Amino acid sequence: MSTTSWRDWESQPPHIDQGYKSTALRGPSQSLVKIDPELAGMTGPAFGNEVIGALDHDLTCNGRINGEPQGERIVVTGRVLDEHGNLVPNTLIEIWQANAAGRYVHKKDQHDAPLDPNFLGAGRCLTDDQGRYRFYTIRPGAYPWGNHPNAWRPNHIHFSLFGPTIATRLITQMYFPGDPLLAFDPIFESIPKAARSRLVSEFSLDVTEEGFALGYVFDIVLRGTDATPMEVD
Repeated sequence: MSTTSWRDWESQPPHIDQGYKSTALRGPSQSLVKIDPELAGMTGPAFGNEVIGALDHDLTCNGRINGEPQGERIVVTGRVLDEHGNLVPNTLIEIWQANAAGRYVHKKDQHDAPLDPNFLGAGRCLTDDQGRYRFYTIRPGAYPWGNHPNAWRPNHIHFSLFGPTIATRLITQMYFPGDPLLAFDPIFESIPKAARSRLVSEFSLDVTEEGFALGYVFDIVLRGTDATPMEVD
């Protein structure tokens, strides 16, 4: 995830988008601060198996207090690849999401929907030697977000990927196929049209686990002409 590697910026969302109101506050207005990549490599943390708990990848279990979380169980899996199609092993992936009712475990989320006492809504794992990851979770619900009248976010899961250091962190979102809210979502619509499909997962009967959970595949390409669109703060 080197910061010097080539990215196709034409496939990435703009820093400031009129339809997505908060980008006016979040979008950078000054040039980015350059970081010496060698210095970052020496001072940044190293992520390994020692930081991963046994249930960190399983959001259906890692927040349990006194029962099962509510909602539809799903499996989300995929690969992390570079611009040449090479698999990227040992990459830390973190995810966070709303619960089945469309509410986050966060004090700023005051949406009038129930919290699930058995669902934390966050997890992490490392890609294996083949660049693959796997999460068990609950399909997130839609929620209102106040960007415009009758604004609802489509069902989505946030992904964070770390390279060798904090300076090489990338953030994106995964959506679900056939969601009718995608056509009304300024965040999704801010992505150049040709690249939007890269943010939509693919349903897979092969990944689906019989009697337990539906399966979705979401590959992430870090750079190049097929790069997954990423958020830029």
